[in-house]
Amino acid sequence: MDPVTSDLLSIVVPLYNEQDNVVLLTKKIHEALPGYHYEIIYVDDFSTDDTRKRIDQMQDQSVQLIHLKKNYGQSLALAAGIDVAQGRYIITMDGDLQNDPTDIPMMLDQAVNHGFDLVTGIRQKRQDSWVKTIPSKIANFLVRRVTKLDIKDNGCALKVFDKDIAKDLNLYGEMHRFITLLAFLEGAQIKQVPVKHHARHAGTSKYGLERVFKVIADMMLLLFIRKYFQRPIHLFGIFGVLLMILGGIANIYLLVIKLSGEQIGDRPLLTLAMMLILAGIQLFTIGIVMELLIRTYYESQQKRPYRIKKISKGGQVQ
Repeated sequence: MDPVTSDLLSIVVPLYNEQDNVVLLTKKIHEALPGYHYEIIYVDDFSTDDTRKRIDQMQDQSVQLIHLKKNYGQSLALAAGIDVAQGRYIITMDGDLQNDPTDIPMMLDQAVNHGFDLVTGIRQKRQDSWVKTIPSKIANFLVRRVTKLDIKDNGCALKVFDKDIAKDLNLYGEMHRFITLLAFLEGAQIKQVPVKHHARHAGTSKYGLERVFKVIADMMLLLFIRKYFQRPIHLFGIFGVLLMILGGIANIYLLVIKLSGEQIGDRPLLTLAMMLILAGIQLFTIGIVMELLIRTYYESQQKRPYRIKKISKGGQVQ
């Protein structure tokens, strides 16, 4: 049997008020994957319409429905679905029918037969309004410029993950926007492929221009995690020492002036010098405290700051 069709696949779809899309989406997934062994995991993010009712009415044995107790957002909905997924490969997609399930076999082939840990789509001829495309373009530009990771479409929800990579993703907040970057930071081998894109079948979009500001905030957090998570003292300590040096230089200058007989008590530079020294001490102290927290994090949970892809002996993978 073809390994692509023999392995269990888990298709994870977060839903919020998609009552008019979910039945047709299920039908399209079945039509796109004949001969495949798969489960469909719908994660209802506390919809206020009849989304859950429509899913239950289908009585489809291949469908699992996760009911979240409140609206957590797309990132945590995805995380819940990935945690429940049993498949060797985990596929994520949106529930608004803009992603096309017929692209899944091609993406699976890249993952299974070409050894990629993550295959992500690049939406061709996007059928979205400028309210969605402009923030998306800004986000993609920022990711490329700041991280040097050349991902052309971070916002495409259609992705195929190796199970191990997907399970290791720590999704929270609004991190679904950077799920490809998170996988890259976990050491994933990534392949980008063009995929089809359709206009929303029914319902309304949940995104707006406010995403730009959320993207910038999340980007700053990811940059810190990427560069300084294991050694925060390298960030806070360096800036702290630099501020203390600047404050010290200013104080030495003021001391020379004082010794020459001039008054320095009313000089703004004296206030600035003291503030620089105090801020430097605070930053350096924060760095030390965060170093201790990181050490506690790894030691208490018996985590390792590295990941092993495989071990071989005598040319054979163990």
